[in-house]
Amino acid sequence: MELKNYETVFILTPLLNETQMQETVEKFRQVLKENSADIIHEENWGLHKLAYPIQKKSTGFYHLIEFKAPSTVIDVLELAYRRDEKVVRFLTTALDKHAVAYNERRRKGEFKSQAKKEEVKA
Repeated sequence: MELKNYETVFILTPLLNETQMQETVEKFRQVLKENSADIIHEENWGLHKLAYPIQKKSTGFYHLIEFKAPSTVIDVLELAYRRDEKVVRFLTTALDKHAVAYNERRRKGEFKSQAKKEEVKA
């Protein structure tokens, strides 16, 4: 079975404390691992304002996971999102080779150093 690169971002309700948030993230990590997904990278973006209110909430905890997995994993993961009332929104995207290359460069910090160079020139 062919492995594809994916990226999933989910927003958790702001009513959670730090421990509850970590447990929920770990639950989704386990769903991926149990379905033979290889987690490449993970980022906790923290509490941010939503673009529009969802379920009468204006903020949420954002979390990103980049992984490599067979396409069958996506249905299992998104079903787990739908069943968890702590998840406000989620989006899973298949990454093409250009997106994978971009993510690798971003993780190495290439874009931050470029921005600093541009600031020095200005």
